[in-house]
Amino acid sequence: MSEPSDRADLSEKPAPPNWILHHPAYQQMKDLEVEDSAQVHAAFLVYMDLAEVRQWKEVSCVKSAELDVVLLEGREKEGSPVQTVLPLPVHQSLSHRSIRHVLGRGFPMLLCAVASDSTLVYQRMTDGLVTPDPPAGPFQDVGRRQHRKRRQQH
Repeated sequence: MSEPSDRADLSEKPAPPNWILHHPAYQQMKDLEVEDSAQVHAAFLVYMDLAEVRQWKEVSCVKSAELDVVLLEGREKEGSPVQTVLPLPVHQSLSHRSIRHVLGRGFPMLLCAVASDSTLVYQRMTDGLVTPDPPAGPFQDVGRRQHRKRRQQH
């Protein structure tokens, strides 16, 4: 007879609170008073990825008053230069002016697109064109073929 009362006790328990809302980093981001709650949520997800998964050092959040967004700053490794990360929900558009503003802060920039399923995609942004690194590996130049077969037309 004790089973029905045990089941009743389980159903009466309140749902656990959303831990994100109580996390100190999320509270700090909310204190920045950015109006777009989706961007604040995206910034928190990126913060957790950088600080907990990728083990970045000195990760902090700052507000860009001009863009009204939360930016993250941190170091990929101890002693490496500070980088600025712009977390952006995928549905939000991005202007050239906003990229120029973030790049104008003087730090290397990463754009992080945050999907609705919490997938994160990072893209390094630079001021101007950057030439790619040469391919790695032992490659041999075989020259161009002088005689190419023409396709036979039937």
